[in-house]
Amino acid sequence: MDVKSEALSSKLEELEEEYSKTKINKATNKHVGALRAKIAKVKRDIVESGKRSAGTGFFVKRSGDATVALMGFPNVGKSSLLNAISNAKSKTSTHAFTTLTVVPGTMIYRAAHIQIFDLPGIIENAHKGLGGGRTVISAMKSTDLIVFVIDVRSPDQIGILLNELRALNVFVNKAKPKVYIKQSISYPKVIVEINKSRISSRDIETICNGFGIYQAHVKIESELDEDEFISIVAGRSFYMDAIAFLNKIDLNPKYKTVADYIASKYGIKVIPISATNMTNLEEVRDAIYRKLDIITIHLKPKSPAEPVTPMILKWHSTVRDAASRIHTEIADEIKAAWVTGPSVKFPNQRVGADHVLQDGDTVTFIK
Repeated sequence: MDVKSEALSSKLEELEEEYSKTKINKATNKHVGALRAKIAKVKRDIVESGKRSAGTGFFVKRSGDATVALMGFPNVGKSSLLNAISNAKSKTSTHAFTTLTVVPGTMIYRAAHIQIFDLPGIIENAHKGLGGGRTVISAMKSTDLIVFVIDVRSPDQIGILLNELRALNVFVNKAKPKVYIKQSISYPKVIVEINKSRISSRDIETICNGFGIYQAHVKIESELDEDEFISIVAGRSFYMDAIAFLNKIDLNPKYKTVADYIASKYGIKVIPISATNMTNLEEVRDAIYRKLDIITIHLKPKSPAEPVTPMILKWHSTVRDAASRIHTEIADEIKAAWVTGPSVKFPNQRVGADHVLQDGDTVTFIK
C-alpha cells in the first residue's frame, strides 16, 4: 500500500469511528449527513487510488450478444453450473476457492450467444477487500446480469451477497432513480426544486456540500434513501438485474420451502436446480435469456433456398432497430416490413418501421 492509500485508509477509519460514536437525533442530523458524505467520498478515493496504483484485476473480454456473471460463496457449484449450461470446462472440486480467476463460457440459446463468467467465490466483508472481493465485484459490474448461485443448505447466503453489493453501491433489481444535479455559479447555494426522496432538503444540501457542491439546482423525481443519494452524488452507483439459482437441491428434500423463503424475503426470482444432477437446466437457460430482456427474430431470405438468419435484439426493439443492425443506410430506407409471429395478428402482416417486434418474429424488410 502506497503513502496516499495509507493516508486515505487512516482518514476513513477516523471518520467511521466518529460516525459510530455520534448519537443520531434531530440535533445531529446535519453532522451525521456530512459525515456519511465524507465517508463515501473517501471510499471513492480509495477505490480510484487502488486502480491507479495496482493496475491489476481480472481481464474480462466481452463477446456474444449478452454477458452474465455467476456470483456466490466458494463451493456452491458455480463451476459445475457453468460446465453444465455452456461450452466451458471450469475446474470443479469439493474444496473451496477452486476458481481463482474469471472462467468464461458461452451458452447458445434461441440463437443467442450468451457469455457466462464463473467468478471466484465471494466471502463476507468482500467489500472491504477480503478474498479479493473488490476485484471480483468490479469484474461483475461489466456484465449485463448477475446470477446468484446459492447452496440450498445456506439460504441466507444471498442476504450477505446483497449486503456486500450494496456496500459497494450496487443496487439489484431496482430502477435507477431520477436524480438531476446541475451545478452553476448562478445559483446562490444548493437549491432543491423537486424532492420525492426520504431525505430533507437541508440534508440534501449538506450531502452535496460534502462532495464540494455548493451551488447547484437539484431535482429528485424518485423515492430513495440517504445511502442511495450519497452513492449517486459520489458517482459510484450501479443498477443491475439479478436472478437466483438454488443449487444442490438433491441434498434437501424441502428445497421448495427454501426457495419460497428466499423469494419472499429478498424479492428475487429463485429457480431450484442441481448442476451435478442436471436438474432444471432448461429452466436455467430460459430464465437467463428472459431476464436479459433480449429477443430472437428471424430475417426471411429472398429465396427459399437461403437459410433463415436469426438476429438478437433488445426487448422493445422496432423494425427500424432491426434494420439498423444490418446497416444504418438500410434503416434509413426502410418504410415498412412484412412480419409473421407473435407481434402481429396474421402472417405476413404489413407494419411500419416503428412497429415493436416480439421474440420469434420473422421479418421481411420493405424499402
